Amino acid sequence: MQRLREWAVGFGELHRHLAGWMRLPVSDANALGQITWAAEAGTPLSPAELSRQIAMTTGATTILLNRLEDAGHVQRSRESSDRRRVTLRPTPAAREHARRFLVFAGAEIAAALRTADPEELRVVTKFLSRITEATGDANQRLEHGPASDDTP
Repeated sequence: MQRLREWAVGFGELHRHLAGWMRLPVSDANALGQITWAAEAGTPLSPAELSRQIAMTTGATTILLNRLEDAGHVQRSRESSDRRRVTLRPTPAAREHARRFLVFAGAEIAAALRTADPEELRVVTKFLSRITEATGDANQRLEHGPASDDTP
């Protein structure tokens, strides 16, 4: 767990560098990163999903999204058959700016991945999938609050 925590701290520091690279507040860069990763994975976020991921109220997220949209970093669209559902996507310019950052900042990470044994990567990926699922399960359970007899 200590090594995972250290990785999370390092990843947070990379987000702070991305914020500086893109001349954005850290909270805006974090949101843009979440929007970009989700879009790249083919699962674009709604504003409500983004609010949950970045731990902000929907009102604060709306203000943040207005800033990102005004700066030309994010587009909101209604892509689904349910026209009420808003989808968030990075603009091509924001995506390219972030890609340049990843190429520059990710040289050491890319080298570590290139030199890793394929079996090692398979084992680590499997472990991270399990730990991510367990974390999601714990977060879902905690969303509903502790049972009355579970309170500390």
